[in-house]
Amino acid sequence: MDIEQIFKNNRSWVQKKLNLDAQYFENLSKGQNPEILYIGCSDSRVTAEELMGVDPGDAFVHRNIANMVPNTDLSAMSVIDYAVKHLEVKLIVVCGHYYCGGVKAAMQPADLGLLNPWLRNIRDVYRIHEKELNAIENEEERYKRLVELNVQEQCINVIKTAAVQKASKVREIAVHGWVFDIHSGKLIDLNIDFDSILKEIKEIYRLG
Repeated sequence: MDIEQIFKNNRSWVQKKLNLDAQYFENLSKGQNPEILYIGCSDSRVTAEELMGVDPGDAFVHRNIANMVPNTDLSAMSVIDYAVKHLEVKLIVVCGHYYCGGVKAAMQPADLGLLNPWLRNIRDVYRIHEKELNAIENEEERYKRLVELNVQEQCINVIKTAAVQKASKVREIAVHGWVFDIHSGKLIDLNIDFDSILKEIKEIYRLG
């Protein structure tokens, strides 16, 4: 696909929207009021709005390699802070996907240069859940389980943030972990019991 084709596609998209609603872009420019913050993977096969079936303005989206939420990543922390404090989203979703290249890379003993510190966050997830993962003999199933556990740990990282902790004291805000199954196209809610997981450690991370 060349650049000219992209602009041609854009003009066609604009016309389709205007044919349905002459004020579409005028209304869109008035501001956003999304109820969901979606944190997903940068993988080109996984598009947030399309897989959720939502329109522009419905979801605030942050994407990076392997849907990570490390507390040292100012981009992720800034997105969460803005979404929670200013947009007042009601739902935060961390969505991973099976056959994630970032998770797969983290499972390999290879030096990947600049990617090393990023992938180490995923390797830390493996370390935390090493006993469970090593008990899975089938490599593909172990890989898929690490995708799920990585989502779980990134959700916990979201819950640890000051913005989410403060917001949860004054209003309803929920955190969910999902996985997108590329083979079927279906979204899977992992139904993670965060209260149970954080029961013995929440005092360590509580900010007030």
